[in-house]
Amino acid sequence: MEKAQPGDYQEITEVWEASVRATHHFLKEEDILFFRPLILNDYLKAVDLYCERDEAGSIVGFLGVADGKIEMLFIHPDSRGKGIGKKLLQFAVDTLHATLVDVNEQNTQAVDFYRHMGFVVEDRSALDSMGKPYPILHMKLHTL
Repeated sequence: MEKAQPGDYQEITEVWEASVRATHHFLKEEDILFFRPLILNDYLKAVDLYCERDEAGSIVGFLGVADGKIEMLFIHPDSRGKGIGKKLLQFAVDTLHATLVDVNEQNTQAVDFYRHMGFVVEDRSALDSMGKPYPILHMKLHTL
């Protein structure tokens, strides 16, 4: 796990796009093209950004946290199922003290992942933060 640098933004955006194409089947092509430059030019620099690399040094996953909330957590599709998401999430919770996350309701794999990791749905919004018709589940880490 390492803090991402601006020189990593292009590769991180490529991981984001590959991940979204593999998991966000509900998105339209125009939505992906709309969000891509926002991710690259605005969103990455707005969060505390960390990445995980493979043995060859390629970024295989990344995490962005702001104000105790996981704003982004994406894994390259070729690296899914290897514990990278869990490692990034544990880092977010244990080190960055993140307890909140918003998840696209239609991304059932992500919803199930966060539920498995102890998050519960606190609220739901019918539209995403850009006003698009993609319902968002607002989740919080459940503490005993």
